[in-house]
Amino acid sequence: MRCVRYDHIRLGGLVSITVVRVFVPFALGYLLSYLLRVVNVVIAPSLIEDLGLSASDLGLLTSANLFAFAAFQIPLGVLLDRYGPRKTETVLLIIAAIGTAMFAMAGSLAMLTLGRALIGLGTSACLMAAFTAYALWLSKDKLPTVNAYQMVAGGIGALVGTTPIEYLETITGWRGVFWVLTAVAVFMAAMVYFVVPQRKDTKPSDESWSDVISGVKRVFTSPLFWRVAPLCVTSQAAFLGIQSLWLGPWFHDVLKLDAGATADALFWVAAAMVMSYIFLAWVTKFFGDRGVGAIKISVTGMVIFLIVQGLIFAEVVPVTVVTWMIWAFTATYGIVCYAGLTQRFPIALAGRVVTGINVLAFFSAFLVQWGVGLIIDLWPMTESGGFHPDGYRWAFGLVAAVQLIAFVWFLSFRNERVADSHV
Repeated sequence: MRCVRYDHIRLGGLVSITVVRVFVPFALGYLLSYLLRVVNVVIAPSLIEDLGLSASDLGLLTSANLFAFAAFQIPLGVLLDRYGPRKTETVLLIIAAIGTAMFAMAGSLAMLTLGRALIGLGTSACLMAAFTAYALWLSKDKLPTVNAYQMVAGGIGALVGTTPIEYLETITGWRGVFWVLTAVAVFMAAMVYFVVPQRKDTKPSDESWSDVISGVKRVFTSPLFWRVAPLCVTSQAAFLGIQSLWLGPWFHDVLKLDAGATADALFWVAAAMVMSYIFLAWVTKFFGDRGVGAIKISVTGMVIFLIVQGLIFAEVVPVTVVTWMIWAFTATYGIVCYAGLTQRFPIALAGRVVTGINVLAFFSAFLVQWGVGLIIDLWPMTESGGFHPDGYRWAFGLVAAVQLIAFVWFLSFRNERVADSHV
C-alpha cells in the first residue's frame, strides 16, 4: 500500500474535508469499541442478579471480549497492511453487531460469553485501523499527538458507558441496551465504509505470504520491541482490566455506593481519563517538538501510574472516587508506546507493529479481568452480599507487582541500539 501523507493536517483550527472524513469515522468507531468494552461495568449487578454469576463467572464472561480481541490481533495486522483500514474495520463492525444481538438474546452464561467474544472480535480493528490509517496518511512526527486525540474518542466512549448507560438500562433493561448498541454498530460499519474516502492508490498489498510472515517475525524479534513491550503491556492491561470491569463492583462493595452513585463515580473516572488524553496530546507535542522521544515520554508516564497504584493498593492515602480519578489520569501513557514503536519500523509494517503489541496487551487484560475474579473468590462474600474488600486489595496489588517487574526488566534490558540498526 502506497504511503500518502498530508503533512498539513492539524487537529485544531481549520482542517480539510478529507481529514474530517478520515479522522471522524475512525474516532467514532473507537468510541463505540470502548463503550462496548466497559458496558458490563454498569450492568454487572443486573447480570449477577438475573443469572446468579460468581465473581469468576463475571470475570470470564466480560474478559471473553478481550480474549477474542487479542487472539485476532496478528491476523488483523496482516489484513490492515494488505487490504487497508477502511475495508477491514467495516467487515469487523458487522461481526460486532452480530455479537451484541446475540448478547441481547442470550439466556445462558455460554451464550453471553460467545456474544462477548464476537463483540471483541468485531471491535478488534477500531483502534488499530485508526493507528494504521494515521501512520499511512500522516508524517511520523504527527503520530503521538493524533493518536492521543484518537484516545480522547475512546474516553468519551467510556463516559457514555457510565451514567448514560445506567439511565438507558432503567428504561430498556440490560437486553435493551444491547439492542441499541446493535443498531449503533451497524450504523458505524456503514459510516466507515461510505464516509472514509477510498483512494485509487490504496490497493491490496502485493506482498507474498512469506513476506507477510517475515514482517511479523521482524516485529517480534526486535530487541527494542521486547524491551518496551512488557512495561507497556502490563500498564495497559492493569488499566483496561480494572477500569472496564472491576472498578464498578469495587465502588459498590467497598465504598457501598448504590447503582446510580456507582455510575456517577465511573463517569468521573472516565472524565479524568478523557482529560488525561487531551493533556497527553499536548504533552507529546510539547516534548516531541523539543526532541524527547515518544518511548521516553511513555515510560515516564507509566512509572508515575505505577507509583499511584502503589499508593492506592497499599492504602497509603484515603481511597475515594477522587483517588481513582487521579489513577485514571495517570494511566494513559502506555498508549504512547504504539506511536513510539511505529516510528522505529518501516511504514509497511505499521499494522503489524501496533497489533503486535496490542495482542500482548489484550491477552494480558483478559488475564487481569479473569484473574482478579479468581482471586476475589478466595474470600467469602460479605454479609451484604458483596465481594470482600480484602480480595480486591490483594488482586489489585498483584497487578501492580507485575508492572513493577516489567519496569525492572525495562531498566535491565539494554539492547536498544541493536533494534535501531535494522529499522
